[in-house]
Amino acid sequence: MIVVGYTPDRYGEAALEHGLAEARLRNTSLVVINSSKGDSLADQSFADHTQLQKLEDRLAASGVEHEVRQIVGDEVVDVIIEATTAPTAEMLVIGIRDRTPVGKLLMGSTAQRLLLSCRRPVLAVKPD
Repeated sequence: MIVVGYTPDRYGEAALEHGLAEARLRNTSLVVINSSKGDSLADQSFADHTQLQKLEDRLAASGVEHEVRQIVGDEVVDVIIEATTAPTAEMLVIGIRDRTPVGKLLMGSTAQRLLLSCRRPVLAVKPD
């Protein structure tokens, strides 16, 4: 199983594209995780109903066995790391942004925490 950390933006789309390619290459399934801690009224990284339906349609058209998990309330990193601890998990795929070293220091980085915490191989991709 390939785990994809998904956000409804170009970074999440890059992760999804590469995750699908890895799932096909390895002949395995895909688990797409879209999560929010839920502490803001409008979390841009949490897919709304329309975005979620487009995601489901795209995955169904891909022919890859898949599951979409949308979780509210837990720490995003914890949710993704938990999925990668499944015995069938082979890899984590995430989209990353360009950030300055100061930006990483002051604001923290979900991607950085995932890279440091995940015990499976992590493929970090950037959009074209």
